[in-house]
Amino acid sequence: MVRLADLPTVDANHLLAKNTYQFDTQPFVDGPPLSKRRVAIISTAGLHPAGQDNFNLRDTGYRAIPGAYNADELVMSHASVNFDRTGFQQDINIVFPIDRLRELEAENAIGSVADCHYSFMGAGWEPKEIEASCNQLAGLLKEDQVNAALLVPV
Repeated sequence: MVRLADLPTVDANHLLAKNTYQFDTQPFVDGPPLSKRRVAIISTAGLHPAGQDNFNLRDTGYRAIPGAYNADELVMSHASVNFDRTGFQQDINIVFPIDRLRELEAENAIGSVADCHYSFMGAGWEPKEIEASCNQLAGLLKEDQVNAALLVPV
C-alpha cells in the first residue's frame, strides 16, 4: 500500500479533499460474543473468481466469492493505476484474509466463516453511488446469517 506522503502531490491532495460520510444514526450495534459470530469478508480489492466479469473503472457492484473457493485462484481486476498489487501477489491474505478467518474458526475464536464473501472495487465512491449494491449485499449477508463482517479496505 502506498503511503500518502509517497504519492504525487496532486493525488495526495485529491484524497485529502474527500468528504467523509456522517451517519445520521448510530451505525454500529451490539451482537453476540465473537465466539458465536458468523463472519464474512468484504474487501475493496476488486477480487473475483476466474470467469466472473472483471471490474471496470466505474463499477459500483460487487462480486461474490464462495467460501470454499480456493483463494489462490482469485483474480484481481481493480482498475486503479495507483493500486499496488505486490501484497496480493505475495499473500492473498493481505487483501482477503480467508486463511486467518479459517484459523480463528478452528480455534473457536469465532463461531463460523460465512458461506460467501464479497469484493468491491474500492475507488472512493460516495455512499449514494454504492447504496443499491450495499442494500442488496446486506440482504445476502442476512440470508447467510452473517452477524459480523470483516471489512478490508484496500
